[in-house]
Amino acid sequence: MTTLLFSHSACEDHIPDIGHPESPVRLKAIREALSASEFDALERREAPRAEESQIALVHPGDYVANILQAVPSDGEGERALDADTILSPGSGEAALRAAGAVVAAVDAVMAGEADNAFCAVRPPGHHAEPDHAMGFCVFNNVAVGALHARAAHGLHRIAVVDFDVHHGNGTQAAFWSDPDLFYASTHQMPLYPGTGAARERGVNANIVNVPLPPGGGSEEFRQGMRDNIVPALTSFQPEFLFISAGFDAHAEDPLAGLNFTEDDYVWATQQLMALARNSCGGRLVSVLEGGYNPAALGRSVAAHVRTLMAR
Repeated sequence: MTTLLFSHSACEDHIPDIGHPESPVRLKAIREALSASEFDALERREAPRAEESQIALVHPGDYVANILQAVPSDGEGERALDADTILSPGSGEAALRAAGAVVAAVDAVMAGEADNAFCAVRPPGHHAEPDHAMGFCVFNNVAVGALHARAAHGLHRIAVVDFDVHHGNGTQAAFWSDPDLFYASTHQMPLYPGTGAARERGVNANIVNVPLPPGGGSEEFRQGMRDNIVPALTSFQPEFLFISAGFDAHAEDPLAGLNFTEDDYVWATQQLMALARNSCGGRLVSVLEGGYNPAALGRSVAAHVRTLMAR
């Protein structure tokens, strides 16, 4: 059995704006980090395009169509969906490949082709709510993968654990009213987008938010995981587990104020892999979200993927 890496060169053609933190440099740093010989056994696959019907499991069909129609043509420059979320001529293809990577990863893991997978894609997704883009995110890639697992493979209880420094308001919104969808998040608070208070619990306590104070680090993160997320996730007993793998809680990241290290990502990945082995035969797909210091992002992803590959 193997760990699969899904990505596509089109994801580097999404170029929001000069100086935008969510830039193609992020994937270049990841590609370089995963080119080390220790990752020779990592099986790499090109991400297919998601079908519009697959994205429409989360986002209404007219939203999907409107996003794709809003993508500027070559030579037009950029088009802003909001102050942070900007489309360039390559953004439509990138967004379809980003969501398609997660769909393909689910299919591969369900087919027994791998134990787990990591999707190195952009634009990220966890801020994209069902009816609008925001926070650098166009389609909610991990939510599309989760609902695809249900629609295509007959699963019911699907879980997402998100350790990005920003709360995944979009995934929370998509999961809120369905007791068989579980979302848990550690994130800095106060911080964009302003959601993620511990009192936000969903229709049936299927949402678990663990806000962390600015300046928090390993101790606060691990305590929140141990005391809140792991027990709730163990009780939920998912049939498939996703990770929204944002690495912007790293101490070197410029967009927030938490102090995680690579060792924290190793520890969290180990905890979630153990839980997946106990509840769903190890079925796990991890999806890139944030991380805006390229060097720290590369090291953190390498630590995360190295752990996914360990048996």
